Amino acid sequence: MLLAAATTMAAAQSFDELFEDRTLRLDYIFSGNVREQTIALDQLSVSPHWFGKRQRLAELPIEGNGQVTVRSHSSGKVIYRNSFSTLFQEWLSYPEAEHNTQAFENVYLVPMPRDTADITIDLRNNRREVMASMTHTVVPTDILIRHIGEKNLTPCDTLQLAADPARSIHIAYVAEGYQQSEMPTFINDCREAMEALFAHEPFKSLRQRFTIVAVKSPSAESGTSEPAKGIWKKTALGSHYDTFYSSRYLTTLHLKTLHDVLAGIPYEHIIVLVNTDRYGGGGILNSYNLSSTHHPKFKPVVVHEFGHSFCGLGDEYAYEEEQIPMYPKDVEPWEPNLTTLVDFHGKWENLIKKGTPVPTPLSTDPKVIGTRVGLFQGGGYNVHDVYRGVQDCRMRTNEHPEFCAVCQQALTRLIEFYTGK
Repeated sequence: MLLAAATTMAAAQSFDELFEDRTLRLDYIFSGNVREQTIALDQLSVSPHWFGKRQRLAELPIEGNGQVTVRSHSSGKVIYRNSFSTLFQEWLSYPEAEHNTQAFENVYLVPMPRDTADITIDLRNNRREVMASMTHTVVPTDILIRHIGEKNLTPCDTLQLAADPARSIHIAYVAEGYQQSEMPTFINDCREAMEALFAHEPFKSLRQRFTIVAVKSPSAESGTSEPAKGIWKKTALGSHYDTFYSSRYLTTLHLKTLHDVLAGIPYEHIIVLVNTDRYGGGGILNSYNLSSTHHPKFKPVVVHEFGHSFCGLGDEYAYEEEQIPMYPKDVEPWEPNLTTLVDFHGKWENLIKKGTPVPTPLSTDPKVIGTRVGLFQGGGYNVHDVYRGVQDCRMRTNEHPEFCAVCQQALTRLIEFYTGK
């Protein structure tokens, strides 16, 4: 669903009137526990060129679990918005957050305003309510805004250029756990991941709208850390398994380091490739997708995780024995491929044939499993009352070869939002 902007100010003014062709990097610390959350500004940086959207500046294509809003300081009008999700908010759903307080780094990119601007960051709970918010003022001439990405850039290779650079979605593959001598392997892994993504619709048909680079950030040691085994590696991004004590959850908490590696390189969306043969990964909306590269299921995993990080697609599987209370049954999820039927309008009702029963029954016919659109019980980790659109999908299993029609529609809408039809 496309969310209307709070104002049409940005529609009436062009990007060049409102912003410079530079990127303002916003570093924050999110901290707290289940009872109280705080947001603190850590650092501001500026780098050459802007690689995000240049139209529909004040609109949100996806609600997310948090939002960044840029307003003109003089008029108060919204001139830019974007959304995101965070590991911090996910951590709040675990028992540890009931008795511990923890802090997480977070980094967001916005175009550099030409004039003084007020920037608001807000975090939302699973009822889509704002639980923490902070506003600060940025003066573009502030001498303490750090200049980065102007020299000593991390080496990178361009793997693909978009047909129209002005309407391009920029993806950066980043090396993690590859020593300098292993960079040829990294480049091969990048190409394998890239071709896996573009083998899926709608990426296959819209491939010419993407620019892809491979960022060769060397690590002192090969692989990644495995805390449960007592293995700690010195790597470029400090990634590790066992995030939140989940053995296959592979992440990095060092987002400032990640963006330091990327400074000055054309990027907006990030895919971190980790040099390990152990199954694992993670994807966080408008933050990063991180996947192991040498497990047999590498290709379906990296594509699945990009569904999370690029489009905010929700997981369509359920746990029979464990209920994760991420989706209250009386609140409509913002994820475009999940619904509680509280407010289904604008999702995939246009794809459902008249007379399709709710809940839609499962089929054993292979031709129906991946194509029939309806409202199937089980999604968002819940067995009941959270629905997905198709019986099987890339967002449900590694074995299904495609994104379903519901996810393809959501992905197409987002690509067209960024690049135009």
